[in-house]
Amino acid sequence: MLRRSLTPLLRDRLATFPAVALLGPRQVGKTTLARSLASDLADGKEVLYLDLENPADLAKLEDAPGYLHSQHGRLVILDEVHRAPGLFGTLRGVIDERLRAGERAAHFLLLGSASIDLMRQSSESLAGRIAHLELAPFDVLEVAAGESRALWVRGGFPPAFLADSEAASVAWRAGFLATYLERDIPQLARIIHERRSEPVEAPVWRAPQGRRR
Repeated sequence: MLRRSLTPLLRDRLATFPAVALLGPRQVGKTTLARSLASDLADGKEVLYLDLENPADLAKLEDAPGYLHSQHGRLVILDEVHRAPGLFGTLRGVIDERLRAGERAAHFLLLGSASIDLMRQSSESLAGRIAHLELAPFDVLEVAAGESRALWVRGGFPPAFLADSEAASVAWRAGFLATYLERDIPQLARIIHERRSEPVEAPVWRAPQGRRR
């Protein structure tokens, strides 16, 4: 696996904050990075990985407060956390309890797409408890010196850049673009429409009062 430039910063944030959100587009390498470095980043803690696109893992959070309270002392990785948008209030309670117990950092590593809603929900519910980092595709400093042309041609998404052949890389990129256009763009349009439909409270105008004598 290529070493990611974000690794030192991710290590620092996990050593400082109770929760870290590692955000980025699909297939950019968030899960690979988190799982390969989890034990090291957790400073020797046990690591629990939950993929919220897996029905079995998602079912464990039906009683999220009880289940997560039982994981004290572990770094809990929640992958595809945007699948459970109502979870952030629960995380706040669990984090505060672990802080009171003297566990200062590395409670949760949250992986998800850098969506508007996810950023808003995590920032509002976990203010002061979470750091946000964004993982981008490979850049020229992360690949070998002789691979800069391949990076330019194939792009920096790992499945495209590391594909066994040019044909496989082209096929992956075509599929990724189709998914983006068919699913992500309509979803973004829906979010924008919903936000525009929300009632906006008009400011109240008050006539200026004359000076009192």
